[in-house]
Amino acid sequence: MRLFPIGVAAMAMVAALRADVVVAKNGDRVTGDIVKKDDKSLTIKTALFGVVTLPWDQVASVTAEKPLNVVLPGGQTVQATLATAGGQVEVGQGDGKRTVAPSEIVALRDAAEQKNHERMLSPGFADLWVFTGSIGLAGTSGNAKTSTFTTPFTASRVTRKDKTTAYFNFVKASALINGVSADTAQAVRGGWSYSRNLKSRLFWNAFNDYEFDKFQNLDLRVVIGSGLGYNAWKGERGRLDLTGGLAWNHERFDPPVRPRLPFTRNSAEAYWGDDFTYKLSSRLNFAQSYRMFNNLYNRGAYRQNFDTGLSAKLTGWLTWNASLSDRFLSNPVRGRKKNDLLYTTGLGFTFAR
Repeated sequence: MRLFPIGVAAMAMVAALRADVVVAKNGDRVTGDIVKKDDKSLTIKTALFGVVTLPWDQVASVTAEKPLNVVLPGGQTVQATLATAGGQVEVGQGDGKRTVAPSEIVALRDAAEQKNHERMLSPGFADLWVFTGSIGLAGTSGNAKTSTFTTPFTASRVTRKDKTTAYFNFVKASALINGVSADTAQAVRGGWSYSRNLKSRLFWNAFNDYEFDKFQNLDLRVVIGSGLGYNAWKGERGRLDLTGGLAWNHERFDPPVRPRLPFTRNSAEAYWGDDFTYKLSSRLNFAQSYRMFNNLYNRGAYRQNFDTGLSAKLTGWLTWNASLSDRFLSNPVRGRKKNDLLYTTGLGFTFAR
């Protein structure tokens, strides 16, 4: 029986000997497997504390017994071990060893990170897509019989050079009260957008939105626009983009007040807004988007779009989602309110390819 704890201790000692070791300038020591080093931070996966991120400029020494993909100045990438001596980093061993200053190490990647990096360099259009969605059902039975059906879906593809997104949101609700049946809500919203990086923080954006809202008497709204965006903030947990530009809006309404006939409105618009994403925890993500569209033909007329949502990862693919989508129109058809709010919640899914 005494052999068991001895064996466990021996295995732990062997694992410690094989682990990568990072010592911070304040004396803290972290052991585990180095995952990556980017511009400003070093990420190491530990057995007890999970993934730990350290500022690279606070690292006093680093030792990696297993070869890592080391990116040196000029873009040269070598597979080598690491050791620190005299404030310098020794890359490799034996005749192939070279000594560099810590600031000269552009990046470090383990095998999995290197594979993802190479995939990101030249992905096919069918690669890197992330799909999320849910189907929600709710209802009552008794004095009133009601039913609600919602289906929000999103798809996004992010590469080093561009970003493509698509979305679709549908809600339909009906009620049966005292033998009288009627729809109480019916709306469809969808569209796509594409962004292309021009510089490190500046990007070009184009989008196309579609909308139908039965109870706003909106048969169809089609908006196409383009503009520039600026990355105001980017961190490990999220980013904030500011955007603005010009758009063309085509609207067709079917008024409830007769004898007025269906009519269309076409207008040029100037828009501005923001896109914000933030990772609240390893399982919980928050997203928010806002757009203001000012009518260039009819001064004082405008539209506002506001979308926000939470997504909580329950398992590898199962999620809990909650979203809110608000549309404000300053000049709706007679007899209709200016504001329409659509909110959904329920279990969903997410998968990537």
